[in-house]
Amino acid sequence: MNRVARDGWRVPSVIIAAIIATPLVVHAQRGMARYFGDPNEYYTPPAYHGNAKYDGRFTFARIKYRGYAHFTDEGPGWSHDYPRSDVHFMKIMREVTGLRPFVQRGDIVGGNIFALDDPELMKYPIAYFSEPGGWAPNDKEVAGFRNYLLKGGFVIFDDFGEMRGFDQGDWLNTVTQMQRVLPGAQMVRLDASHPIFHSFYDISLDVIGRTYRGIPAYYGIYENNDPKRRLLAILNYNNDIGEYWEFSDEGFDPIALTNEAYKLGVNYLMYALTH
Repeated sequence: MNRVARDGWRVPSVIIAAIIATPLVVHAQRGMARYFGDPNEYYTPPAYHGNAKYDGRFTFARIKYRGYAHFTDEGPGWSHDYPRSDVHFMKIMREVTGLRPFVQRGDIVGGNIFALDDPELMKYPIAYFSEPGGWAPNDKEVAGFRNYLLKGGFVIFDDFGEMRGFDQGDWLNTVTQMQRVLPGAQMVRLDASHPIFHSFYDISLDVIGRTYRGIPAYYGIYENNDPKRRLLAILNYNNDIGEYWEFSDEGFDPIALTNEAYKLGVNYLMYALTH
């Protein structure tokens, strides 16, 4: 059984074992990626049963993009770990905070899925973006994402990096696309002193010292590139916290890594909601 560490916070213990269950550009650096299907269409995960109607509660928002980049049995990269990671994470948020997020309504579990140019995305202050290494937005999506971030949105980029040291194509593509979204945007490496790592839990970045992608690093994008202003995005480079969320009820990953992945997620949400 995995348990989220409390670190002195006065919240109940959580036993994770109790969790209920534009055309794509193919970058030469991404030798491990595969591309299938019509890039003008969105993939639909088998477990997706539509979005829950907005009712004011915090709801997990996952970003989808066109194409079938890095396709596996979980679909393209943007849908990896869905929906188990989303619903597990929201159950943790429900238990350790007073947020009371959306978890399930009928067949809809975990949260909603949005394209970057969907006006409905504006109702959801935090978005999760898996595997941006395969992301190639069209101009409408670029404009939609820019509006989302500048009007108060916050995005978590996850599940990308060197892929066991093979290349840096994921990073290069993410930077390239974010330069289209926010021209001149700088990715600033965040150290352990940054408030985002202390907004709920006090997190030691040394605990997740290595993942299957390599040595993790955390980067931020600030409004107008000013560290004194709002943080618009955090990039979990060489990390995949969604993977740890997904398998937290199976003991697939070491307890320490699973705990820290949840703590990072909780901190990201609490920081973004209070800044």
